[in-house]
Amino acid sequence: MSVELEVNSHQWLASMTRLELRGLLDQVQAGSLTPEAAHARLLQFLRHAPFEDLGFARIDHHRSIRQGFPEVVFGPGKTPEQIATISDRIVAAGQNLLVTRTTPEAHRAVLEKLPGAAFHDTARTITVRVAEPDPGKGTVAIAAAGTADLPVAEEAAICAEMMGNTVDRLYDVGVAGLHRILAVHDRLTTARVVIVVAGMEGALPSVVGGLVDVPVIAVPTSIGYGASFGGITALLAMLNSCASGVSVVNIDNGFGAAAIASSINHL
Repeated sequence: MSVELEVNSHQWLASMTRLELRGLLDQVQAGSLTPEAAHARLLQFLRHAPFEDLGFARIDHHRSIRQGFPEVVFGPGKTPEQIATISDRIVAAGQNLLVTRTTPEAHRAVLEKLPGAAFHDTARTITVRVAEPDPGKGTVAIAAAGTADLPVAEEAAICAEMMGNTVDRLYDVGVAGLHRILAVHDRLTTARVVIVVAGMEGALPSVVGGLVDVPVIAVPTSIGYGASFGGITALLAMLNSCASGVSVVNIDNGFGAAAIASSINHL
């Protein structure tokens, strides 16, 4: 779930995206906005500090301009109160909020400042949608080998959706039953990029990589028995994939996979 919040002109200027900046220039070119008016808007934006110092954190308010999406809050190591304060300032600047690897306790603290904030239990994320992000060009497919991999897969899915992408979830399609991944082959081939999440021996990205002609982002998970070494076995298997077009992110890093997939899907 998401919440649509009212954004005033000051907030818009504080969180101008690259798409909005291009739109401003297009209006000047088309004659619907005078250069003087555009100049005034840009000056107001530039006067807004690029970061906000809270003492325990410095919020990067200009990250959306540089990278296309606002700063994301990594939950571990932060108290619920710190997460709530950071979240409040991000939304006050008119930016979408995404907190990863967080807890129900942190969500309760955020709700005190942002009553519409949503908590995604499986993904362990908190989100507030202030404005619609720049939409991606196609679909990001997310294939998860097993149900135990869903926390990482859902982190990738929620993050990708918050970044403006249409997501197609393909869950429990691991190599122990190859007919399951083959049954969704048509959905894989229509995606613009595929994220593949797997633990155990980490074989699924190689299988998918041999079936599609688009980038495959492999995410090893820490799921498995003793010799999986907390995901290292899956990580090494994915790094040694013989399928072309497979890249690999860190163990359990659903957010990182979503960020890369979103960049590709917005090209």
